Amino acid sequence: MHLTYENTNEEIIAVKRKPRHQPPHLHNAMEIVCVTKGTLELGVGQELYHMETGDIGVVFPDVIHHYQVFSSEVNEAVFINAPQMIFGRFENVLRNNAPQYPVIKSDVIPDEVYRAVESIIDTGQNDIWVVQAYLQIILARCIPMMKLVEKSKIGSDDIIYRTVSYISANFNKSISLDGMAHDLGVSKFSLSRLFSKTFHSSFNQYVNEARLGYACQRIETTDDTLTEISMDSGFGSLRTFNRVFKEKYRLTPSEYRNKLQI
Repeated sequence: MHLTYENTNEEIIAVKRKPRHQPPHLHNAMEIVCVTKGTLELGVGQELYHMETGDIGVVFPDVIHHYQVFSSEVNEAVFINAPQMIFGRFENVLRNNAPQYPVIKSDVIPDEVYRAVESIIDTGQNDIWVVQAYLQIILARCIPMMKLVEKSKIGSDDIIYRTVSYISANFNKSISLDGMAHDLGVSKFSLSRLFSKTFHSSFNQYVNEARLGYACQRIETTDDTLTEISMDSGFGSLRTFNRVFKEKYRLTPSEYRNKLQI
């Protein structure tokens, strides 16, 4: 499901899918993840939190986070992204704070939260206001169960935050390690070491991971053409998109989309 507010660029995205590894990233949307089968690891800042079936993870806007999957069993989760503007009285809370522990265990979650999550996935494409109401129910029930701290206390040191923020804002453009180092005011070699030691990847690998994550989300939640998705993701050409996608997922983008429709 991919809904956009009229006359704005704000959108709500919700999808139930098999979790996949996602490198550290951030965005200005609220992210809710509910594990429906198996397990998932949610990383926030420099901490990793284990999630089991029924657990819900809540990531506030502009907080660095990532996902890892260690289990070889069947894993599935609902991922919901929504702009902070829709949460009314919670907007200032989302802007200035973050959960000290971002995972709520299944044994304390009210049934109405699960019903709201399921209803969002089942809602028709045009019911954006109904989806917004369900999201407010989820947040109203979840926030009192979390200890909130100042957002500045959750996360990484300044250069890691600036690096993740830069890639999140520019992955769909033509960017280079030299250009990024210049824009951030650090040396190319320091930045290269950061990618290697902190993110365990090269600059190009990290950027392609960000592009693939965005592309997969578009394939899963829209009917946009693969050419449009490849260009919007920053790959420059459909040929490059197909090559990088197949190297990562052992499927072409079109095969991936067809598999989702089965």
